[in-house]
Amino acid sequence: MNKKYTVELTSEERSKLQAMVRKGKAAAYRIKHAHVLLTADQGPDGPGGKDTDIAMTFHCHVTTVENIRRRFVEHGLDAAVERARHKAYKPRKLDGRAEAKLVAIACSEAPAGRSKWTLRLLAAKMVELKIVDSISYGTVRNVLKKTSSSPVKVNVGAFPRSKTSTRKY
Repeated sequence: MNKKYTVELTSEERSKLQAMVRKGKAAAYRIKHAHVLLTADQGPDGPGGKDTDIAMTFHCHVTTVENIRRRFVEHGLDAAVERARHKAYKPRKLDGRAEAKLVAIACSEAPAGRSKWTLRLLAAKMVELKIVDSISYGTVRNVLKKTSSSPVKVNVGAFPRSKTSTRKY
């Protein structure tokens, strides 16, 4: 049966993978993926192993071998050695600078007619200042939750820690 994704490594790719396996300093999954690619190589220097044999040899599923083959053919060597990105992956909306601006706005004087900033007002202000195109108040909450200077952070709970506690942490 002809395979849809045939791995044919160049001499440079083969030497790069062999060096990775030989050193053994990479993450275990990267070394395993390198072994799979080296064994699946259909080129003149490769053994051209079957997926089932490769899976048994390296203690993984046949689907894993097929996925590594597919990623190599479609996206190249680096993508095949790395783990696949989750399909629902979304890059972060705010980087460090945008987070710093958000904290600065949250610590500033509240808008006229308000006693304090709300999460929705902060989100609207970030869009108004063109720091981001759009942002949800949930993202604003998560960013402010990380900072200790957040005006919305309050020491609450069933047993709030008192300042006169004799316990040392």
